[in-house]
Amino acid sequence: MQSGTEPRHNSSWTKYMGMGMQFFASILLALWVGSMADDYFHFSGALLIWILPLLAVLFNLIRIVIDTQKKKQ
Repeated sequence: MQSGTEPRHNSSWTKYMGMGMQFFASILLALWVGSMADDYFHFSGALLIWILPLLAVLFNLIRIVIDTQKKKQ
């Protein structure tokens, strides 16, 4: 019990801040992996550097929608 301090407020903003950080970190990781994979497979264009981040955005948006929906009880 915390005596002499203010009560803790709902820290839901930290949940959403964490989701945002994971969202952008996964995009950056997908860009880096796509760049490395394009170099490794010697594609003529930047194929995987486009596909992997787009897939990361799609999967992250689906995960965010699922995580933020209200739970039915």
